[in-house]
Amino acid sequence: MTHLSILSPHPFLCSLKLQLPPSLPGRGRGWVFFGWVFLFLLVNCDTVAAQTRPVSHAILFGLGATRQQDTYLSPLQYKGTQIQFLYETLRPTRLLKKHVSSQAILQADFSYTHSPAENADYLGAAIHYDHAWHYNWQLHSFRVMAGPQIGATLGGLYNTRNGNNPAQARASIRISASVAALYNFRLWKQPFTLREQLDMPLVGISFSPAYGQSYYELFSLHHYDHNIRPTTPFNAPSLRSLLTLDIPFRRSTLRAAYLFHVQQSRLNHIRQHTYTHAFLIGYVRHLNIVHPRRSTPEGFVL
Repeated sequence: MTHLSILSPHPFLCSLKLQLPPSLPGRGRGWVFFGWVFLFLLVNCDTVAAQTRPVSHAILFGLGATRQQDTYLSPLQYKGTQIQFLYETLRPTRLLKKHVSSQAILQADFSYTHSPAENADYLGAAIHYDHAWHYNWQLHSFRVMAGPQIGATLGGLYNTRNGNNPAQARASIRISASVAALYNFRLWKQPFTLREQLDMPLVGISFSPAYGQSYYELFSLHHYDHNIRPTTPFNAPSLRSLLTLDIPFRRSTLRAAYLFHVQQSRLNHIRQHTYTHAFLIGYVRHLNIVHPRRSTPEGFVL
């Protein structure tokens, strides 16, 4: 009887000995040997080379109140309701000794607001996409995150009463500063996570027609009038504050959130602002994705 020892870190294979009967033909002994080698490599690839990395996905829906003003369409401030959708992805990276995390936020909002006399309405929609890279400081149950963020917004506002210039387009690109603080705590023997995140645009560019300039002049007659303008906190002070609470529920995680979003600008003698307060609720999925020969940053907790 021939014995072949297989050395492996896997507990099942660490002391396994392959016995080949002497009566087995040479070709059969070769097939058995290669079969066990294949099993050895398969298990080792799964347990040694492949490492898991955490990824967090959150989907939220919400409803809130909003106030809008756009002096290109009307000098009045409109008030009404806004529907919010927010999708977030958070994952660790290998940057700066694995202390940097990557965050992507896709936010969409749909608003329906009314004039003070309730004889005119605004229909609005916008999509915001932001991608941030945060440096993480882990302090026991606290984690502080800070870093740059790049983003873009595309949307529009339509006035149901205006005959001339009834709509206003919105498009912008920005670089922002993003900071967040997370606190992990236990309540009723269950893990909870509280987070506050602030995103403030620092510099960017934005589209804006001139006051009184029609879109027909701009796009059909090509009468350009400084319609792409730089933005800073001095002419476009804006802020997004997102407060979230992750609540364990059975084998899932629920997330409740409060969103305060300030968007305002003063470009080409046109004042715009949108102030939104919204409450959102949704769920979070925590996944472990297998990456060959990559390890999870030490101490990183989503």
